[in-house]
Order: sequence, then structure tokens, then C-alpha cells
Amino acid sequence: IFHRVIQNFMIQGGDPTGTGRGGPGYRFRDELEGSGDYSRGTVAMANAGPNTNGSQFFICHVDAGLPHNYTIFGKVTSGMDTVDSIAATPTDGSDRPRDQVLIRSVTITEG
Repeated sequence: IFHRVIQNFMIQGGDPTGTGRGGPGYRFRDELEGSGDYSRGTVAMANAGPNTNGSQFFICHVDAGLPHNYTIFGKVTSGMDTVDSIAATPTDGSDRPRDQVLIRSVTITEG
């Protein structure tokens, strides 16, 4: 469930409750190696501060000038048109999509 959508910034999901407050019931440490380049298509962990990673993640809709505080674990290499469509979803005043946006499938490749 994508519970937070900010066009020209990012889309956020991974909360099984869809409220933005849920998670897996545990947290894990940051892994901040690398450059911290939050460019378009970057997939990174959302958090509430240092070492508070859970299940929530975000995908950068555009190049985002974020501080190097979010563990990067992937990159959208195909399907950015889907990210663009989600980012264009109408939202309420709290950046929540008016209609539910769900992930139906994901393909992970190593390379």
C-alpha cells in the first residue's frame, strides 16, 4: 500500500496498515554505505530517525536532495512510468492517495 504520495518528490509504501504508522514490529540499523545519491528511481528505507528502519520504503519520483540518512537498497530500472502514474495520483491534504494504491507484484534481479 502506498500511503504517502508527493508528486515531484517521492512515493512511500510498506506500511501494511496503510496509515503510515504501521510496520513489522521490529527495527534494524541503517546501512549508509555509498554516496547517498537519491536520484530518480532510487528505492530507500523510510525511517523516523537513526536506526529505525522497518518495512516502510520510498521511491524517488525525481532527483531528491536528501541528506544521507536513508538506507538505499534498490533502483527502479524498468517501470518508472508506473512510479510516475502513482506520483500523479490525487491526494488529500495529508499526501494520502484518495484511492488505494497497491503493489501487486515485484521482480527483483541481482546484477
